[in-house]
Amino acid sequence: MLKTRITEMLGIEYPILQGGMMWISTPELAAAVSNAGGFGIITSADLASGEELRAQVRRTRELTDRPFGVNLSLFPHNASRNEEFVSIVIEERVRAVETSGGRGPDEYVPRLRQAGVRVIHKAVAARHATKAHQAGVDAIAVVGFESGGHQGNDEVATLVLTRAVVAAVDIPVIAGGGIADGNGLVAALALGAEGILMGTRFMATQECVLGPHIKQWLLDSGETDTLLIGRSIRGIRRVLSNRVSRDIMQVDGRDTSPEELTARLSPLKHLDSIMTGDPNEALLPCGQSVGLIHSTPSVKEVIDSVVTEAVAAGHRLASTGLLHRPTTGS
Repeated sequence: MLKTRITEMLGIEYPILQGGMMWISTPELAAAVSNAGGFGIITSADLASGEELRAQVRRTRELTDRPFGVNLSLFPHNASRNEEFVSIVIEERVRAVETSGGRGPDEYVPRLRQAGVRVIHKAVAARHATKAHQAGVDAIAVVGFESGGHQGNDEVATLVLTRAVVAAVDIPVIAGGGIADGNGLVAALALGAEGILMGTRFMATQECVLGPHIKQWLLDSGETDTLLIGRSIRGIRRVLSNRVSRDIMQVDGRDTSPEELTARLSPLKHLDSIMTGDPNEALLPCGQSVGLIHSTPSVKEVIDSVVTEAVAAGHRLASTGLLHRPTTGS
């Protein structure tokens, strides 16, 4: 067991969280993460109603008796459903909510915390983290520019962003973006974070719903095989490079109107290709840590290896004398 304020807050063995990824963070994936000692998170952004979320929560609970969470996307198009989602989370006594995107979690924090639900806000900028802290969230997950999916417009990487947020708030910080192994966990702890958030690493696991051709695409990709698209509409997202994403990048802000570009970026437009189809047709959110992934083990094997690598990294640091305070002369 690795002990931090995050493990104590969430009731988990290891400070390893699986991010909420649209379509991908299923009950099966989240339960596998929780069963392995981490904290699994199911997504709500792809659900049409509160009852669908209730079914997903209950399915997860059938697969694990350990704590897990629910991601709430705060982008405007989800606003009409989030009130109902919050009610379901409270009724079902979910341990924590991961909020992300949009204007911030302010309107939901009092209700969730009064019900005993922990609130972790995913922030892509230090100012957003500070605002969420002021709103009363329990923890901040900072997501640096290396991460997959939606990005902030500041383009600040995890190393700097984590330090900036740790210095700005006095609640636990979770570091995400570019982390896929135990060395990343130790680096995050050294920066002052108390846990890590991984998305891309869990995409290449046996329990992930992605099809075999897509998982092989992940294994064949390196750290330079991602692209940033959506700049012209201030909706930057990092995806794997292929024909579709390169075509979008070529017309981004040039020959395509904001409305047309938004439509081309719609997850629904690429869902079939993401799940089962041709990697050349899929628009797949993916972080630069894909270059650190070379196999598709079980989730348990991933978490076990992260912990083993973290312990080994700690021993390496100890061997340098870094972990021993120097004695001073009289």
